[in-house]
Amino acid sequence: MSRRDQIRMTDAELAAFLAEQRTVIVATNGHDGWPHLMPLWYTVRDGELWAWTYARSQKVRNLERDARATLQVEDGVEYQELRGAMIRAEVVVHRDVATVAAFGAELFERYTGTSPLPDEVLEMVHAQAPKRVALQFVPAGQPVTWNHGKLGGAY
Repeated sequence: MSRRDQIRMTDAELAAFLAEQRTVIVATNGHDGWPHLMPLWYTVRDGELWAWTYARSQKVRNLERDARATLQVEDGVEYQELRGAMIRAEVVVHRDVATVAAFGAELFERYTGTSPLPDEVLEMVHAQAPKRVALQFVPAGQPVTWNHGKLGGAY
């Protein structure tokens, strides 16, 4: 078995990993040909990552030109702890305010650990929704995953 095969996560391991992590790095294609990397909070919906951001952000402008993005979620400090996933995706930009507001509430529930959200948080999310978009990252192909802990200290 190759090293690559040894460290690959199963679908269940990837789902658990994505559920426990909190930040995704999103790479979009800039107008000048250079990758544009930005961190975002996310949730997982039916196996797809979703995030929200300002509608006028550079990443959204990039996605309007080219809907492809590469995502990276990673964890670990020392080599034997490194885990992560790289996911290529086609991005659907959702602009409908009701959709964006509902997603924003879901995102804040995840990051505050509070459900249902207090009225003042819901009011803030609904006030922000017209300025934001929800980003749906639809996987394009199989993710690349790694978990160096599977090597059992043999490097």
